[in-house]
Amino acid sequence: MELARAVYAETEEFPKSETFGLRMQLRRSVVNVASHIAEAHGRLNDAEMRKGMGGARAAINELQTQIELAASLGFFKPNASEELLDLGTRVAKLINALLGVLEPEAGNGAARGQLANSPRA
Repeated sequence: MELARAVYAETEEFPKSETFGLRMQLRRSVVNVASHIAEAHGRLNDAEMRKGMGGARAAINELQTQIELAASLGFFKPNASEELLDLGTRVAKLINALLGVLEPEAGNGAARGQLANSPRA
């Protein structure tokens, strides 16, 4: 939730032209991260939980890409994008750690949620 609050706060001052563009997309992505984690938490078995956490991992990767794009376009205040990316990376590491615990197969790096799937890895 900390990441979601931070993204909402940092996108508040985006240009008016981005109200329905990148600003909205960033907000949707960060809500998807939190929603997928909540969904996974409510699942009854590891396979279903992995599916929800996989969605969260995909959403965090999408969010980090969008943050980098918005930063390259000059939409963030100084240091804001780095702070968001760092917070996103912390969330991604937690997601990947949980995926690693839930995976029954050993040695399957792609399925175990290696950080290589993160744009910031």
